Amino acid sequence: MASSQLVLITSLLLALAFPPITAYDNIPAKSVEKTAQVVVEGMVYCQSCDNYGSWSLSGAKSIAAAKVSVICKNYMKRTSFYKAFKTDENGYLFAPLDGFKMGHSYLDHPLHSCRVKLVGSPLENCSVFTNVNYGITGARLRFLDKKLRRSNYEAVIYAAGPFAFRPAYCLLNQNIN
Repeated sequence: MASSQLVLITSLLLALAFPPITAYDNIPAKSVEKTAQVVVEGMVYCQSCDNYGSWSLSGAKSIAAAKVSVICKNYMKRTSFYKAFKTDENGYLFAPLDGFKMGHSYLDHPLHSCRVKLVGSPLENCSVFTNVNYGITGARLRFLDKKLRRSNYEAVIYAAGPFAFRPAYCLLNQNIN
């Protein structure tokens, strides 16, 4: 009696330890790899002469085909990524950082290592750089907890700006008494 119970317990343990092969039949032969990407978004404007010398963008008009760069540096302050992007017809910047590699260092995170700067304006009448939102010195990225998700693609979106160029010549309203 004891030996039959021992055989039964042993067979149950073996069944639990080695499940049937058919349990693994539902695993796909090749899993689809998901791509994750870092994207920077922002806007570029032509600042109104009414706001000359300020950071106000009241009355500003968006600039299509304005150039903006994303520069990332590693922990040794060496450029590890650089790419220039153009805004769309609405002045909107959508900059996928293809080729950007995050290292193991805390400083290699895009929030800490990347800056966004103005490069150029296609408008002759509005091509003077301003430092609105650090467009000249380099704007830090802001994490807005925004993601773009597709079936095999995911983008983590960071924001920078809005940035502005200004006209070279603005007529100042002067009251002459």
